[in-house]
Amino acid sequence: MNEIKYLEMHELEEGLETIRQSPKDHGILNLIVRRPDIEQREVLNEAQLDLHEGLIGDNWKLRPSSRTEDGSPHPEMQLNIMNSRVIALLAQDEERWQLAGDQLFIDLDLSEENLPAGTQLSIGEAVIEITAQPHTGCKKFAARFGRDAILFVNSQQGKELHLRGINAKVVKAGSIHKGDIVIKI
Repeated sequence: MNEIKYLEMHELEEGLETIRQSPKDHGILNLIVRRPDIEQREVLNEAQLDLHEGLIGDNWKLRPSSRTEDGSPHPEMQLNIMNSRVIALLAQDEERWQLAGDQLFIDLDLSEENLPAGTQLSIGEAVIEITAQPHTGCKKFAARFGRDAILFVNSQQGKELHLRGINAKVVKAGSIHKGDIVIKI
């Protein structure tokens, strides 16, 4: 990996035009990342999505959630999805994309306007559904991509565009592959 410099806010804002040009109805699955344990990442060329497990082999089902009454994993946060153009800007090197902690990186407009909760996406053999659970940046995200990055994704505009990403759940199990076309249905 090359040495990475955190981008300043004006540099991040300059990337908004490219991000806004993300496809609205048909995108591409650019990266699949499995998190077998805390702080571990496995980049995959193909994966299985399951109704109960989410991404097979990912530790989502073992992660406690502050958003459930009993602290169990939140069923509407099985999958974390991030726009490929956003992570390309923040990470500056594709080797660093996986540090975001998301499982699916898609070149698709993830904005609230384009993908409101309930919208379904077909990926390979699987279908996922966007949920209303917010996906926000945290201290780890700021440490990996910089203070301005967290302010950028959590700004009013960042929230409307879902620059930090979105949450989804599996509604039809199946295999997915890097390079699959993602279709809004």
